[in-house]
Amino acid sequence: MNEFQVPADLGQIPGKIYCVLWEYLEEVDRKILTYFVRICHLFVNRILETKSLDEIHKKIVDVVTLIEKKYGRNVITSNLHLSFHLSACSYDFGPLYAFWCFSFERMNGILGSLSNSHRQIKPELMCRLINDNRINEMIYTENNTKGLEILNTRQSVGSLSEMDQFGHDEMRRFWMYSRTIQESTISGKELFPGEILKPFSENISLSADGILDLMIAYYNDTYENLKFQKPFETDSLNSIIIPLKINKYCRCRIGSEIFGSTFSPRHQKSSYILAKFASEDDSIDIYPGQIQFFFVHEISTNRINMENHYLAYVCWYKKIKNRFYFSVNKEQICNVELWDTEFYPKSRDCIIPVHHILGRFVPVKYKISDRKNAKEYLAVNQINRKYNLR
Repeated sequence: MNEFQVPADLGQIPGKIYCVLWEYLEEVDRKILTYFVRICHLFVNRILETKSLDEIHKKIVDVVTLIEKKYGRNVITSNLHLSFHLSACSYDFGPLYAFWCFSFERMNGILGSLSNSHRQIKPELMCRLINDNRINEMIYTENNTKGLEILNTRQSVGSLSEMDQFGHDEMRRFWMYSRTIQESTISGKELFPGEILKPFSENISLSADGILDLMIAYYNDTYENLKFQKPFETDSLNSIIIPLKINKYCRCRIGSEIFGSTFSPRHQKSSYILAKFASEDDSIDIYPGQIQFFFVHEISTNRINMENHYLAYVCWYKKIKNRFYFSVNKEQICNVELWDTEFYPKSRDCIIPVHHILGRFVPVKYKISDRKNAKEYLAVNQINRKYNLR
């Protein structure tokens, strides 16, 4: 795999990760590895569904059973036995993120209150230790104690950000928008726990980006009882004329996550997203794509009030037949999927509400073969969402 291009909020990971051993692993070992990664991926979610707990417990049992059959009962340690109780603990105490990782989050809040010094944390901690020792010495010796009154400590910064004014029920409803596509009635004008972020460009013509026809198709599909059309078209009786101006944005914040776009090269690493789509046969599938830009379009659907629609223009990657290359036993349990590096042609599906963004992923160029002319694919590594249900 080529070098990872990860969003800035994920921190540092190894620049290159190789998976050459996958071809040399036996089928049992592939299963153990795949199930283990799947368990970890589900367990560290901030939002943990009940059906996921059932899947986790079943996969843990499968992993321990496979290890015992392959390597013998003597390698089954007490930790593996205790792992059978993880699902029960989650039923009692909530996700592992809540009762296990909370202390680390609070420590991140304390570290966040320190000056960063270009992310050189070691000198900062040493300076803090020296300053604390000096202050303690002043207190114990009662020398220059009046000087302590002017010290103003900086307020700690927490990494568990509040979701604006969204309550529990509203947050749960928003979370379901991106997951229940078939029942979704989202148009883009609904509230969401975040905001569209600057920089932006005002009053950009829809014709300039060649998406005017796509916008008309989007509104006609979204509002089935209404008819939308371009300005100056004939047959405009009972039709709604869509405004030709939009405001384009580079970024969007949803909860504590920042989604970027190619509109700003600086934020391009956060522009890779996943979203669900319903096919004509009512099947649901998840597609990876890259956000080109966010935009706000103001339109009146009741011919009285103008309403803002918060949308994203996304290019979607093409499917390939060998998508589940890293699956085991033809199961579609695949932690890393392979997709084509090319996009589908422009269509109405390129316009989505920001509410339908399922999450982000890390793209990596990958070749199945070592041949020089081997085809290059896009390995899709899903990132868990970073908002909470209180």
